[in-house]
Amino acid sequence: MALQMPAEWDAHDRTWMAWPSQGYTLGDTEAEAEEARTTWAAVANATVDFEPVTMLVPRHEREHARRYLSGRVEILEAELNDAWMRDIGPTFVFDTDDAGTTTLGAVNWVFNGWGAQDWASWDKDQLVGGIVAEAAAAKRIDSALVNEGGGIHVDGEGNVLATLTVQLDPGRNPEWTRTQIEAEFESKIGTPNTFWLPRGLARDSEQFGTRGHVDIVASFTPAGQVLIHDQRDPSHPDHEIMKQIEQSLREQFDRAGTPREFLRVPAPATLRDLEGFVDYSYINHLVANDSVIACVFGDKNDAEALEVLAHAYPGREIVPVDARPIFARGGGIHCITQQQPSLPNA
Repeated sequence: MALQMPAEWDAHDRTWMAWPSQGYTLGDTEAEAEEARTTWAAVANATVDFEPVTMLVPRHEREHARRYLSGRVEILEAELNDAWMRDIGPTFVFDTDDAGTTTLGAVNWVFNGWGAQDWASWDKDQLVGGIVAEAAAAKRIDSALVNEGGGIHVDGEGNVLATLTVQLDPGRNPEWTRTQIEAEFESKIGTPNTFWLPRGLARDSEQFGTRGHVDIVASFTPAGQVLIHDQRDPSHPDHEIMKQIEQSLREQFDRAGTPREFLRVPAPATLRDLEGFVDYSYINHLVANDSVIACVFGDKNDAEALEVLAHAYPGREIVPVDARPIFARGGGIHCITQQQPSLPNA
């Protein structure tokens, strides 16, 4: 058996999502609930123009979901704590046997609320990987590693980006060594080469963050480049943080003999919200069939960022969705979606 996670820009059978149904993702007021439902639905309704979408929805939210979602979005009933499908759902892989037959697999990582954080609950979300694997008719492949989909990014050619403060977080994997984690990545997603970010963005490293998910910092492109978050304002802490991250990645690629071109994606010019410095990022996009579902922020840098994405993904339609309500809850478009790849020659 050989497992391989394909690149996100390869063909998809569908995108999976989870509906905001309680707690901070839904909000405390009717206005906040309206905002959450409207924004999650906007992402689903944009994506379903390009590929099927299945939304996990708790029974008590089914009526709301049906009202906001396009009739083309499939609803699957499931209980949820949160709505971050990238993290609570499985990572789909190709499973190729010794005879060369390839089937769909779903790596079921351990999920523990981003390192057992005191504000998180995960008794329902920790079951979502198995629910989605079964619904997708994929072979469930259990891993003992505490990991989230937002904490990794692959190029489909054996390389993965990860973050030292995520997979090696004492709240996640206190008994694992870096070597063991790299071996688990190679075993479960087919990546013999792990390139480590030293940390994540400033806000994502605070109390309500993930402790450093890569999917708002850097990602590979089909041409083998690296899209990287470019905070140009020296007054924002991510200005210096991104210098450190980029230098570290460049050094690692050079040592591996695989130097990369870096495509800088500007951070939004917006620096702060009511909670402090923002971690708004255009890196957090979904690459869907023939399209890119992209975060925008009502910001003067939106247009430049969309141009960079159009250059990185030639021939795809760039579809902007206002992601501010998602980031206000702790993530972005990539965080609330998970792609199911199409099997080769299917």
